[in-house]
Amino acid sequence: MSDPVSVRILDREYLIACKPEERAGLASAAAYLDAKLRELRDSHRGGGLERIAVLAGLNIAHELLDARQQQASSGQHLAQHLQALKSKLEAGLPTSLQ
Repeated sequence: MSDPVSVRILDREYLIACKPEERAGLASAAAYLDAKLRELRDSHRGGGLERIAVLAGLNIAHELLDARQQQASSGQHLAQHLQALKSKLEAGLPTSLQ
């Protein structure tokens, strides 16, 4: 069951429907977004709220894509390392055990 949860972003309150087990994640996401918006608002004094929101969205999307790419690279590196270890182990085992 979803209950409304209140979050504050740029001094505005929003009620968001949220499952109880997702509340902590919603609160963290709202705090992160609020911090990003404030950072951009403070550094871009001439920009309106819509522009700041778009810039924040682009920055967060870029961070997400970078994190995914790094995770994929780490996974590929780990797979290559495991394959190399497997090859070394197989090379060292007697044929009857392979």
